[in-house]
Amino acid sequence: MNRHHVLIDTHDEKGLVYKVSKLFFEHDLNIISNNEFVDKEKDKFFMRSVVSGDIDPTVLHQELTELLSQQAHIKITSPLQKKRIVLLVTKESHCLGDILMRYEAGELNTTIVGILSNYENLRSLVERFEIPFYAVSHEGLSRDAHEEAIIKILHTFGTLDYIVLAKYMRILTPRFVQAFQDRILNIHHSFLPAFIGANPYKQAFERGVKIIGATAHFVNNDLDEGPIITQSTVGIDHTYSWKSMQRAGRDVEKIVLSQALKLALDDKIFVYDNKTVIL
Repeated sequence: MNRHHVLIDTHDEKGLVYKVSKLFFEHDLNIISNNEFVDKEKDKFFMRSVVSGDIDPTVLHQELTELLSQQAHIKITSPLQKKRIVLLVTKESHCLGDILMRYEAGELNTTIVGILSNYENLRSLVERFEIPFYAVSHEGLSRDAHEEAIIKILHTFGTLDYIVLAKYMRILTPRFVQAFQDRILNIHHSFLPAFIGANPYKQAFERGVKIIGATAHFVNNDLDEGPIITQSTVGIDHTYSWKSMQRAGRDVEKIVLSQALKLALDDKIFVYDNKTVIL
């Protein structure tokens, strides 16, 4: 039978789980899993259901809208339909390599349609996986002109579900971010909100921290302040130089980014008020 991911966020009220479950029952849909969360401060209700059965998703969406309200946000997807993503990279290979290995192993419900970079450095790695690689140098171009060249290539891929910045070391303009709102995943090499911006490992070293970490988040127009998806840390001590801290941090970065990507591909993320709810 067909499976569907049903994501709902709406104003909280009594009986929502009952109402939605009853509608599933009336359409002979089997509930495989169900998770809910209520933000009591914002009076917001979130629900993620995995259901199986034969139903037109358009019909289900319409009936859920009529049942809840026009203000409810409802998303219905099929796990059988792989998400289409593009990766943007610069020179560092650890995050890209981890994603490519998981992709090759079938761990990610996606099709990587292309990988773009502002350097040629990672072409040989990418081509081993038979994925199209595009190098668009930024040298001699304004930021806007370089982004325009990137966007032209992105448009050739058709509909994209996500863009993953796998250590893409360029700041995106508001125009770019707006075009792909809540669809750009980034990995930041520190435990946000600490040590934002450039050289966080040097910042952390100078502060004498005892843990370092990484944060995967959606990109918005405030540098490194988008909705956080996943974070993790690793313990260090006074014997670490900033270079050895960086090496340890890279291991955390690649794991955190791949975890965030998998959550996105599995339709487990709700974004609201510059935060995320993971169900």
